[in-house]
Amino acid sequence: MNVAWYMARRLYSHGGDVKRVSRPAIRIATVGVSLGVAVMVISVCIVLGFKREVQQKVMGMGGHVQVLNYDHQVDLEPHPIVLDDDVMAQLRETQGVAHVQRFCNQPGMLKTEESFQGVILKGIGEEYDLAFLRQHLVEGEVPVFSDTVSSQRILLSQTLSRQLRLKVGDKVYAYFFDNGVRTRRFTVSGIYSTHMGEFDKTLIFTDLHTTRRLAGYADDQYSGAEITVMDLEKLDQVAFGVASRVNRLTDHYGQNYTSPTIRELYPGIFGWLTLLDTNIWVILCLMISVAAFTMISGLLIIILERTQFIGVMKALGASNARLRHLFLYFASLIILKGVLAGNLIGLALVFLQQYAGVLRLDADTYYVDVVPVEINWLFVILINVGTLLVSFLVLLVPSCLVSRIHPARSIRFE
Repeated sequence: MNVAWYMARRLYSHGGDVKRVSRPAIRIATVGVSLGVAVMVISVCIVLGFKREVQQKVMGMGGHVQVLNYDHQVDLEPHPIVLDDDVMAQLRETQGVAHVQRFCNQPGMLKTEESFQGVILKGIGEEYDLAFLRQHLVEGEVPVFSDTVSSQRILLSQTLSRQLRLKVGDKVYAYFFDNGVRTRRFTVSGIYSTHMGEFDKTLIFTDLHTTRRLAGYADDQYSGAEITVMDLEKLDQVAFGVASRVNRLTDHYGQNYTSPTIRELYPGIFGWLTLLDTNIWVILCLMISVAAFTMISGLLIIILERTQFIGVMKALGASNARLRHLFLYFASLIILKGVLAGNLIGLALVFLQQYAGVLRLDADTYYVDVVPVEINWLFVILINVGTLLVSFLVLLVPSCLVSRIHPARSIRFE
């Protein structure tokens, strides 16, 4: 039997010989560890959830990889490229590609009797995956868009509907200024909201046939194609496979292809999300440091208040190593209790937020209206293991105080 472990458990569970300072020190140490673990678990879950929500919204609007005209990178104006059946077949055959859909963008202006707004009309066809738009639909319906006929129906954002005072079923005129002024009248079929200002302020969806006619494209020309990958972790590999098929190729109109990822198209948003990782590391370091220093001070108090006990044990023949193990086991029990309590508190609050949405946010600033959370059990386990290891290692130094206590002096210690 491990004598040091047995005595540590007896000392921890028995409070009869505990003096006035020792028990509060144990409680403070336990609370310090539990709060540190709870804050770390909550912080990691919130950041993971926030990154997931923002990434899903950006990628839902633009896919994971886009195939565009190379000139698009120069002036950001819509330039057509050939995306016929042969090119689409090559893209679909790329390993890791889940779905490919073509689109056509056409800049214009929506005008009502009271206001007007510059917009981008995004034409989509039957091959377009409408799941994301349906998920963020707030009113009306998502039409079945076509690449062969014009329904004259549009899907616009809640931001634009409020700005232009448009409701589902209203008629609105759109003006286009390429090669003279052209006018189209559309019916508002539905209203969506992603809370992503970069998209909601300008992007309107309509039939692919309509935008291609407005842009004057040939039958095989489009603004680009959006590619969805099967595994987001392999985005770079899939992007490389797509690039190897289309980059540096020239279509029969003399236009060159390029295939940037969504991260390259919106570096500001993804750069901001990357900064959140830095914030998390700062929080983790601070919380582990708080837990560690709390445990150090608690262990020092516990050792000093049991000076007589240590002296008696040494007089009976206990070695310094065994006594050090005893107090390290004692401290480990405190750490384990604190870690367990911290997990219960942190995960309980995370589950509460996940299912009840108690905490709200300003969607115009944070892109989401409810604080999102995501539980990654691997990260939770790593937080627990890291806290246990760091807390235990930092206690090795204060435990050395046991070896400096002399039996003759300590037995007389009051």
